[in-house]
Amino acid sequence: MGADAGGGPLRKREYDEDDVRVRPGKGSRPRTRIRPAHEEAVAGFVVAVDRGRYTCLVASEGEKGRRRRKDRAEGAAMSGRVVVAMKARELGRKGIVVGDRVALVGDVSGQPDTLARVVRVEPRVSMLRRSADDTEDTDGIERPVVANADQLVIVTALADPPPRPRMIDRMLVAAFDADIEPLLCLTKSDLASPEELVSLYEPLGVPYVVLRKGSDLGEVRERLEGRISVLVGHSGVGKSTLVNALVPDANRAVSHVNAVTGRGRHTSTSAVALELPEGGWIIDTPGVRSFGLAHVSVETVLAGFPDLVEGTVNCPKGCTHLSEECALDGWVAAGHADPVRLVSLRRLLSSREGAPEDAPEDVRPDAS
Repeated sequence: MGADAGGGPLRKREYDEDDVRVRPGKGSRPRTRIRPAHEEAVAGFVVAVDRGRYTCLVASEGEKGRRRRKDRAEGAAMSGRVVVAMKARELGRKGIVVGDRVALVGDVSGQPDTLARVVRVEPRVSMLRRSADDTEDTDGIERPVVANADQLVIVTALADPPPRPRMIDRMLVAAFDADIEPLLCLTKSDLASPEELVSLYEPLGVPYVVLRKGSDLGEVRERLEGRISVLVGHSGVGKSTLVNALVPDANRAVSHVNAVTGRGRHTSTSAVALELPEGGWIIDTPGVRSFGLAHVSVETVLAGFPDLVEGTVNCPKGCTHLSEECALDGWVAAGHADPVRLVSLRRLLSSREGAPEDAPEDVRPDAS
């Protein structure tokens, strides 16, 4: 038998629980729903989104609290330093889009190679959405486009490429759904007259502006001043040209229309918010060839026609207002509403059904 270090005989060691180190498992620490308040967070306005990085504008000390006229997104329109941020893990799968007002922590100095964190997305006053129900991706899931806009500027050319009223209809429905005001911006009036297209939307009360090459932009600037406006439209309609004229240092790429297909080439690849020299913001979006409306209900579209709502009381349950059983025909025939308004309503409702948008259409008041 050997001896221990003290010279005594060796004895078998006895172990207890203090000698065993147990590493706690991942689920052993109880989770809490309490999240940090981030009271030190600073306010930011998301002006661009690129592969999980959010470019935000943070107000400088001398400009905090400044508000612009007609700005529904309080505190969103600001000037200051540019901060790049990533989304904090605690936000989970919550999406962040251009126009969002967010709270930032971390390095908000805006210096090169710095990265802040978005820890909170403030409540939105509006959300422009579309769904992919009319493309190859037919899941019908809502796609957020822009947050906190108060005006939707639908840019369409009168020629080259020809106007597509059905596409305009769908964008108007999206505006009704988002509760934002539409503005029809008709370009290239030097190539075609706007009269027929204007007559199609007069019953809806949609305001419009008409532009031609080299025309004065005073009326457009007046309608955009002090507001957050999102520009949407087909490729090749002159949207990027308009943006470059409104914001001289925007440098948005300009496309040309294919002489064979009549389509433009996508030059804007992501939405970006640009501040107007006279105050306000425009959010330029990529050119679209479809605008899905699977997320919009019949009731939402009907709400834009208060003169027809009362006439739906006698409609059968689940009425789409497109069939012969619809009571609106009798309501209009009795003189309670203008027949042109019913035609406009049904044209918008038909646009929800995914009718083809990408082909030129006849511009007539009775087009469907």
